[in-house]
Amino acid sequence: METLRLAGPRLTLREYRHTPEEVAALHAVHGDPETVRHLPFGVRDFEDCADQVELYLEAAEERPRTHYRLAVDDPAGEPVGQAALTREGEHAAELGCVLRRDRWGAGYGAEVTALLCVLGFERLGLHRLAVRCDPGQAASVRVLTRAGFRYEGRIRAESYRDGAWHDALQYSLLAPEWDGPPWRGGGRTAGPAPGRSGG
Repeated sequence: METLRLAGPRLTLREYRHTPEEVAALHAVHGDPETVRHLPFGVRDFEDCADQVELYLEAAEERPRTHYRLAVDDPAGEPVGQAALTREGEHAAELGCVLRRDRWGAGYGAEVTALLCVLGFERLGLHRLAVRCDPGQAASVRVLTRAGFRYEGRIRAESYRDGAWHDALQYSLLAPEWDGPPWRGGGRTAGPAPGRSGG
């Protein structure tokens, strides 16, 4: 299996391991109704999370690999969230990130986004990265715009959950627009953007 590890100043993105501890860490995120409120799926129980980890490990073995589901470890090495990159053809991918609720507001979303850009642009040589966000998450929109992502538009009825259709906001960043991660002197201070995203 490909062993992928990306380290920032505080956080590390890495492959999952199929252990009870890893499943419990994923369940702490996917099993929290408040955390998944803006995601395209509902609350997952422990067994669902165990199945998900198995799927992540299978996806890591695929060649060519198109799905990267990575654990997010905090400075103490504790898993506190999940990062995702899904390739769409040879030159593009969609990104995602979700963090445990007790880690919101610590700036982790910005670091995970930068690490996913390192993966997409530097490791995989992609040209375009896109993110779809729930219009209700202003914190995530701030993360994306500060990272240089540009608002492209609103996708109506993008997902169906909890008995209702939900719109999404789409943002993208192209390789020539990316300055590199902030800890290498890159990053931007971008202007305002409408709506929200996943933080």
